Amino acid sequence: MAIDRDTVRKVALLGRLDLDESSLERFQAQLGAILDYIDQLKKLDVAGVEPLAHAGDFANVFREDAPRPSLSTEEALRNAPESTGPFFVVPKIIE
Repeated sequence: MAIDRDTVRKVALLGRLDLDESSLERFQAQLGAILDYIDQLKKLDVAGVEPLAHAGDFANVFREDAPRPSLSTEEALRNAPESTGPFFVVPKIIE
């Protein structure tokens, strides 16, 4: 599928890219090749293909979420460089 320079300029503008003329020409050819490949994919019969998120068979590797004791406030603040009451003291970053 042919793509014109104006479309490439618009895509570059949306992507906040400042392209010179040689880059515009290169991207015009590359985007055209990508759109040609998409056209080829559209011609495939995928009626019997089940949608999937991953090509491989992945299993959840997380542990069971079970409640358990957590740190006390004193333990959590033990190695803090500075604290006030039950809070960490951090540098101010917003004026």
